Amino acid sequence: MSAFASDATVLIGTRALMGIGGAFIMPSTLSILTNVFTNPAERAKAIGIWAGVAALGIGIGPVAGGELLAHFWWGSVFLVNIPIVLLGLVLGYMLIPESRDPSVPRLDPLGSFLSIAGLGSVLWAIIEGPSHGWTSTSVLGGFVVGAAILGAFLAWELHTDHPMLDIRFFENPRFSAASGAITLTFLSLFGTIFLLTQYLQLVLGYSTVKAGAVLIPQAAVLMLFAPMSTRWVRRFGNKVVVVTGMVIVAASLLLMTTFTTTTGVYSVILIAMLLGLGMANIMAPATESIMGSLPREKAGVGSAMNDTTRQVGGAVGVALLGSILSSRYGSSVSAALRGHVPAAIAAKARDSVGSAVSLVNENPAAKPYASQIANASRHAFVLGMHTAVVVAAVTMLIGAAGVLRWLPARATGDEPSRRAADVLPELGPVDVVPAVQAAELAVELEEQRDPV
Repeated sequence: MSAFASDATVLIGTRALMGIGGAFIMPSTLSILTNVFTNPAERAKAIGIWAGVAALGIGIGPVAGGELLAHFWWGSVFLVNIPIVLLGLVLGYMLIPESRDPSVPRLDPLGSFLSIAGLGSVLWAIIEGPSHGWTSTSVLGGFVVGAAILGAFLAWELHTDHPMLDIRFFENPRFSAASGAITLTFLSLFGTIFLLTQYLQLVLGYSTVKAGAVLIPQAAVLMLFAPMSTRWVRRFGNKVVVVTGMVIVAASLLLMTTFTTTTGVYSVILIAMLLGLGMANIMAPATESIMGSLPREKAGVGSAMNDTTRQVGGAVGVALLGSILSSRYGSSVSAALRGHVPAAIAAKARDSVGSAVSLVNENPAAKPYASQIANASRHAFVLGMHTAVVVAAVTMLIGAAGVLRWLPARATGDEPSRRAADVLPELGPVDVVPAVQAAELAVELEEQRDPV
């Protein structure tokens, strides 16, 4: 449906439908891993591999999309997924074991509606801020309405006996701190990739294929170091590893302020790789913290929460960083072109760097000012990008401080007992458990205790 969408409105609708399918897939994969790998150490390794494989999309997606766009029409980027989905359906049916929550909780349609409406209103206000004005009635109204609806969502989730999101889970600092870390990390990642793709293509002039290839090393670092992060967790604990990862991400974002209109490709690759290194040391440990803080029968809830934090963070990141860039870009372009380019032409160039490029290429009236418009728009985009990544870096550092304060180094005392209840039935009655197995279990549980 997306491949053959007749206009942007239809495409947005079909992408929303695609999002419903994605909401079924990602939480299911993580909850399946949690139920298949009941041993905490094995589960941590499996989640590390899961995070690394998920990073494949960062490298493969842009390059594959660029190649398809270079040789076919835009709808091919959707159709190429169909054979992969069909293969996944067959293999999934054959290989994936069944698992479910025995309580079979009811759905929460009102909670779903309130969450979508509240978040949608806030995102609309963030996106429209640069064009309508941050203090305009409509934008301020969007923030107020969104906050009110989200408040109603929280009140409903606390009131209903079958909440979509059990707010009481956030009483566990391990769950809440890890969820916050993932939200802020994907806010920075999605927002930064949104800016980087435009920077590479519209400012540095790279083709879609070359722009995608620049991100391959970042994906490779993520794939390599995400599974390895479990080793650091065993040695130093979740807190140290996640905080270190968030500081590395913040450092990579600050290094992006060195980007100019003529930055070399290797500088972009190295900084993107540093961002991937930080991400690798956040994704797997924080995800394992979320999954490990809940009983096995609630693995679906934990995995859904993990996916929700990523998607909310990503949506807010694109909207927030994009809006910050847009605000700075518009004012910078207007100042640079004022008095040098006719006001009507300058007004069309201030919308975005893409609009400026199209203006120069397609509007004959703008041809005499092509060099001025191109230089001013590229320089303004870089200035706006600098502001956006500084905001993202500060956000990550604040998040790192929160993780340092609230995320336990290891599982807290009550959580291993719940896991032991999962393990002991498999070993048999306690009085006949072989001494070696009992000793291994004792060591395993002791390692998970919070040394504090």
